[in-house]
Amino acid sequence: MIFKLSNKFSSLVTKPLFNVSSVNNRSFSSSQDIYVERLEAANEQGIYVLNLNRQPAKNALNANLINSLSDNVEKLKSVKDLKVLILASKVKGAFCAGADLKERLRMDEKDIDPFVVHLRSVAYQIYQFPAPTIAAIDGVALGGGLEMALACDLRICSTDARLGLVETSLAILPGAFGSQLLPRVVGLPKAKELIFAAKILSGDQAFEIGLVNEVLKQNDEHNAALLGSINLAKKIIPNGPIAVKAAKMAVNQSLETPLKDCLEVERTAYKKVIPTKDRVEGLRAFVEKRKPVYRGE
Repeated sequence: MIFKLSNKFSSLVTKPLFNVSSVNNRSFSSSQDIYVERLEAANEQGIYVLNLNRQPAKNALNANLINSLSDNVEKLKSVKDLKVLILASKVKGAFCAGADLKERLRMDEKDIDPFVVHLRSVAYQIYQFPAPTIAAIDGVALGGGLEMALACDLRICSTDARLGLVETSLAILPGAFGSQLLPRVVGLPKAKELIFAAKILSGDQAFEIGLVNEVLKQNDEHNAALLGSINLAKKIIPNGPIAVKAAKMAVNQSLETPLKDCLEVERTAYKKVIPTKDRVEGLRAFVEKRKPVYRGE
């Protein structure tokens, strides 16, 4: 199966990793709920797309989808040529509709906390992913769906997106890391407003408050956010991969560390790039007035 994003972007032909035996000696889940692709164009190598693909339920997060998502994210961590991971959807009109409430209703009360703990751990797994991550939000991203997007480093949405942490309307609260991540993204007062009132935002509204990095007019293929995410990823992949990963670590830790200790965090991250060949290549390319060629070494 070959996935062509659009005729206009015919170079963006992807090679599916679904059902192949291994990638860098790491096998991927064969679950139909997850579809992993590696972009093949010369200027896109290093970009991987992890698609949610639970078609009948708008990617509602049931146990099977959560387990498959966790399994694939863990295996992608070890793919050596991965420079940017995009979290997207193959379901038209939906990034992720949130938790599977039908499954939740059937759960015994004693099973709910372990389930939510696992969902929260998957969001944190995405947050801790070593390479930059981008959420391509084409369509609805509600509840747990928005929490998965918040766990990504960057978010791009389409104009037809609908985003919100709506859990209080169901007499619960965001429990998959969203109550912690949303204030870090949009600020404390705005996060409280959105959560307390269970507000649903349009793509334009989400952009206005900084919830997403960019909002793009939806196209006929309903993949505007995915195309925008690929374009953003293409601006990241030419840079030194070790430096980008170290920078992500430093920035993330800056939110979790008292300011007086952040100097040491930055120093630790910077020490990772000093002995690399990429650092020397960057200096030489600057002196020689040419484009650097980084190899992640």
